[in-house]
Amino acid sequence: MMDPDTRDQILAKPEALLDDPAVMQALIDAHERTLGGNIVDLRGLAMERLEQRLDRLEDTHRSVISAAYENLAGSNQVNRAILQLLEPMDFASFLAALNGTIAATLRVDRLRLVLESRAEGESALGQISDTLQIMPAGFVADYLSLGRGTPTKTVVLRQVVPDLAPIYGVAEGQMGSEALLALDLGPGRLPALLALGAADPNQFKPAHGTDLLQFFASVFERLMRKWLN
Repeated sequence: MMDPDTRDQILAKPEALLDDPAVMQALIDAHERTLGGNIVDLRGLAMERLEQRLDRLEDTHRSVISAAYENLAGSNQVNRAILQLLEPMDFASFLAALNGTIAATLRVDRLRLVLESRAEGESALGQISDTLQIMPAGFVADYLSLGRGTPTKTVVLRQVVPDLAPIYGVAEGQMGSEALLALDLGPGRLPALLALGAADPNQFKPAHGTDLLQFFASVFERLMRKWLN
């Protein structure tokens, strides 16, 4: 027999049992054992399936909330980085900010601006900062497509191919993944590239969204046109 005090507590507050999933599951299991092995409790099976569906819905709900927070955090990062792009008063300070405060805000380990040049040898512009790399004409398209032809995307996310990553200098072997932003600097100018390198090989993957980086690239293009005028 049940202890009288326990029985009185249950009768006084039966809703406490309904609110406790572990207690309810124990009662359902005890009920199924009393039915025997030859009887199927359809109500119990239905409840089990409903619980499984509820668990899947809760997992989906958590995933949606997590993605929303990540998107919000990403938007805040890009917005802060754009504000920092607007602060420098000269081109040298602009390049210094790229590999300083802006790289830190975007949480990348290296940031490189690549400009193409038809001139033989290294351009004098390339001596301003290590952040700026001067490459021969055609380099940007080849690097974006890994030599397979004209790229179809303006933003490419991928793991770094060490033998094909000359833009990171001495840090080349330390880069695991990269985000490559193709830049259009206006009529009459060669293509350019903004490369965001990360030591984490999983930071930039092809499956990740690129909307925020495309917006950042469009703002960056306009600023570069101003600096090059």
